[in-house]
Amino acid sequence: MERDWLFSLIPLFVGVVFLCFGVYGLRRAEALRRTGVTARGRIVRHDVRRDDEGATFRYPVAAWTTPDGHTCEHPSRFGRGRIASGFGVGTTVTVRYDPEDPRRFAIQGWDTAAVDLVFTVVGAVLSGGTLVALLVRLLTL
Repeated sequence: MERDWLFSLIPLFVGVVFLCFGVYGLRRAEALRRTGVTARGRIVRHDVRRDDEGATFRYPVAAWTTPDGHTCEHPSRFGRGRIASGFGVGTTVTVRYDPEDPRRFAIQGWDTAAVDLVFTVVGAVLSGGTLVALLVRLLTL
């Protein structure tokens, strides 16, 4: 029996990882929408990070105060190559956060579910397509 079918496990694995990442992000966004608390915050700085290829990403850091007086300051989980005009340092933003864990938050207008949706769709296509290919190969042996 040939072992060529083992190579199809690579896109299956990648698809499952993408699918898990996307579904986690969508569930997180839904939980914030459902049980999150809205607060007015402001962008205090941008964390700048470089990836292995040298690309620079900017992550806005939002600061806000909870109703009990606790001050929170956390970077967004999404970075972009450049900062849009509405997210410069000192800009007032709306933040939706988890009152149990304020590190789980989203800056409205910056953190979108589109990235998570793309990961979910790509993961589902890779996983589903690979599983269909494996089933066809198994049934035609």
